[in-house]
Amino acid sequence: MKKSTVEIHDPTRRKVIFLIGAAAGLSACGGDGSSPTEASSTSTSSSTSSSSAATGSSTCVVRPQLTEGPYFVDEGLNRSDIRVDTSDGTTRPGVLLRLTFQVSRSSGGTCSALSGAQVDVWHCDALGGYSDVENQVGRKYLRGHQVTDASGLANFTTIYPGWYTGRAVHIHFKIRTSPGASSGYEFTSQLFFDEALTDVVHAQAPYNQKGRRNTLNTTDGIYRQGGSQLVLPTASEGSGYGATFNIALQI
Repeated sequence: MKKSTVEIHDPTRRKVIFLIGAAAGLSACGGDGSSPTEASSTSTSSSTSSSSAATGSSTCVVRPQLTEGPYFVDEGLNRSDIRVDTSDGTTRPGVLLRLTFQVSRSSGGTCSALSGAQVDVWHCDALGGYSDVENQVGRKYLRGHQVTDASGLANFTTIYPGWYTGRAVHIHFKIRTSPGASSGYEFTSQLFFDEALTDVVHAQAPYNQKGRRNTLNTTDGIYRQGGSQLVLPTASEGSGYGATFNIALQI
């Protein structure tokens, strides 16, 4: 990828301090609109500044890190289509979502594609359930990873997420340069969605079985830590949606 000069939009350059780890217990929301288990691992977090490449390029954008939350399971599922439950071969129902990560390296004022990084994605199904936790242990749906190619791209096919109490609609992701190695770099955050689009999707089956969500972006304690910089730019694609998310790691 052609290198480009990085222009810093936020001169304050606030650092993210975050704690990664599974919380002990998967309880419902707290009074601030976030799940206690997720909020507990982000109590010292703040958002990073955003940066983007100079005029003519928008691929090099530094994003805030957010809590991992309690639902990450390092499954080792190297696959692009994460809709299938590998435990029984069924496909999780929901509106199709094609998700592409464009991962870059921002260093020394330059930006270049980051190849060979592992991108993990996990999120709830249309009715708010996660696989391989609580009463879904052993199930393997809506989880998987891809390794970025020479252009820094990692592609996933999934469904638009549902919701669960205390959280806005979101997708978790983690980027690791050397999974399993103590010297590797790790970045963990979450993607959010436009509320009007979520209303349209969640009015359809099977989402509408659950009713309207009780937490919006603006009332989600985790979103308030920088989620406006993590809203997925989603567009219609046939009967579903597609989005490319640009993110630069400062390594």
